[in-house]
Amino acid sequence: MGRASKYSPEFREQAVELVRATGKTIAEVARDLSINDTTLGNWVHADDAERGVPDKSGLLPLTAVERAELTRLRRENAKLKVEREILQEAAAFFVTESRK
Repeated sequence: MGRASKYSPEFREQAVELVRATGKTIAEVARDLSINDTTLGNWVHADDAERGVPDKSGLLPLTAVERAELTRLRRENAKLKVEREILQEAAAFFVTESRK
């Protein structure tokens, strides 16, 4: 799907834990680890989603499993729409042919 990460899952987990345990901001921890603060922020938000922590608006974000399922269902829905359209066109064709 995407490119491989240059950071191991263990490094990601430890970086997120540093944010939680030290009370430092994401930017401070990112600077200490020499990584981009947006990257670390994404990791923290993804971890929050996995833990079921609501976002700032009070909504529960999707977990990685839920995002994968949503992507799969969207693809399946698009495929079914195409198949339905083909069947509708075939039915219309046979109706016009049967009237000739």
